[in-house]
Amino acid sequence: MEARRIAAEKEKRMKAKITTIDVKDIRFPTSLNRDGSDAMHTDPDYSCVYVTIKTNKKGCEGYGLTFTLGRGTEIVVQACNALAKIVLNRKLKWIYKDFANFWRRLTSDSQLRWVGPEKGVIHLATAAIVNALWDLWARVEEKPVWMLLSDMSPEELVSVIDFRYVKDIVDEKIAIKILEEKMKLRQEQKNKLQKNGYPAYTTQVGWLGYSDDKLKDLCKSFLDSGYTAFKIKVGQDLQNDIKRCEIIREAIGDENKLMMDANQVWDVNEAIEWMKELRKFKPIWIEEPTSPDDVFGHAQILKELKPYNIGVATGEMCANRVMFKQFLKHHAINYCQVDSARIGGINELLAVYLMAYITKIPVCPHAGGVGLCEMVQHLQMWDYVCLSQTTENRMIEYVDQQHEHFEDPVRIRNAHYMPPERPGYSTKLKEETISEYAYPDGNYWKNKIAKEKETEERDD
Repeated sequence: MEARRIAAEKEKRMKAKITTIDVKDIRFPTSLNRDGSDAMHTDPDYSCVYVTIKTNKKGCEGYGLTFTLGRGTEIVVQACNALAKIVLNRKLKWIYKDFANFWRRLTSDSQLRWVGPEKGVIHLATAAIVNALWDLWARVEEKPVWMLLSDMSPEELVSVIDFRYVKDIVDEKIAIKILEEKMKLRQEQKNKLQKNGYPAYTTQVGWLGYSDDKLKDLCKSFLDSGYTAFKIKVGQDLQNDIKRCEIIREAIGDENKLMMDANQVWDVNEAIEWMKELRKFKPIWIEEPTSPDDVFGHAQILKELKPYNIGVATGEMCANRVMFKQFLKHHAINYCQVDSARIGGINELLAVYLMAYITKIPVCPHAGGVGLCEMVQHLQMWDYVCLSQTTENRMIEYVDQQHEHFEDPVRIRNAHYMPPERPGYSTKLKEETISEYAYPDGNYWKNKIAKEKETEERDD
C-alpha cells in the first residue's frame, strides 16, 4: 500500500506544470584572496547563474546553475531568460518522457541557435536550465541524481541523450549494448561506492596567486587529510613555476601524484618546450596546454611529451559533445575532463562519457568552481556504477571553497567523495547566501558599491 501511495504521489508531481523560472546572478569576492587564480584568469570572482524552476505544485521545484567568473555573468542571465520561454508552461511528464527531444528543442531554437550553436553564453545558459530540470526530476523521484541515473534501464538512460553529430562513434544501439553488458555489476558497484566513496585530488594547494608559505601549509593540511594527488597552476613565469613545483614536490614527496594546469596560455611549441623544463617534477599530466579548441595542437603536444611520461588533459572549456568527439576520436588527450556547466547539462555529458568509454580515455572531471564539485560527483559516480565501473586512472577534482553555501554540500572522507544521499543534484543554494551575494542587490555587493561611491565622491 505504501509503495502504491508513493508511486501515485510521484505521478501527481509529474503532472505539474512549470510556471516560473527565476534567474539570479550570484557572485563571491574570491579575487580578494587570489583564490582560483591561474595564468589566464588572474582575478576571478567565483560566480554562478542560479536558476530556480517552480511549478504549480507546492514544493515541486528544481535548482540549477552554471559557473562563471564575475564580469559577464549578467549576459548569461539574459540568455537564461531567453531560453526560459521554451520551458515555461510545460508539464514535467511531457519533458521527461522524451528528454532527448526536449533537449534538442532547447538547443535548436531557430533564432537563438544562431548565437551558438551549442557553445558559448547560450550553452552555459542551457546548462543552468537543464541542470535545474535534472535536479527537479531527482526531487520528484526522491533520489540523488547519481542514483536516479544508476536505477535507469539502458533504454531509459539512452532515451535522454541526443546522439546527433556523434553517431560515427556512438548511437542508441551501441549505447544500449554497452550499458546492458554492465548491468550485472551495478548493485555491487553501488555497494562499494557507498562504502568507500570516489577518489579526489586537490587543486587548492596550487593557485598561482598564493605565497610560498601558503603553498607549504596547504600541502601539509591536505596530506594530513589523506590526499595523495595534487595539482598546481603553471604558465605565467617559468622560473617561478620551477620554484613553486620544487616547493610542492618537496612537500608531497615523490610517492604522490602531481598534475599541472596551464589554463590555455601557451602556443603549441611553447607548451612543449615549457613542459620539458618541468618534466623533472614528474607530472602525470599537463592540463589545457594551449587553445581549448586546438585538437591537432593537443595531439602534437601529447606526441612530443609521451617520451617523458607526461599526459595531456583537457575539457573544461570544450563547448559541446562534438568538440569532445574530435579530441577523443583523434586521441589528442590522455584524460577527458568534462565540466558539468560548460556543455548542455547531463543529457550531453552522458554522450561524452560513452564516447570516452569507447575510445578508452579515462574521465577525470573538472570541478572546483561554484557548484561544480557538487554536480560532477553525481556523473562520475554514475560512470562508476553503470559504465566504466572502475576508478583506475580516474579522480574527481576538489577545491575547498563555496561548499558552505549549498544545502547539500559535498562530503569528503579520507580524500574521497562520499555519495550524496539527499534527493536532487546537490545544487540548491541557501537563502542567506542568495540574500548576501546576489549581484548587484545582495547585502555584500550593495555595501561594496556604496563604499566605492563614497570614495569616488570624496576624491572628487
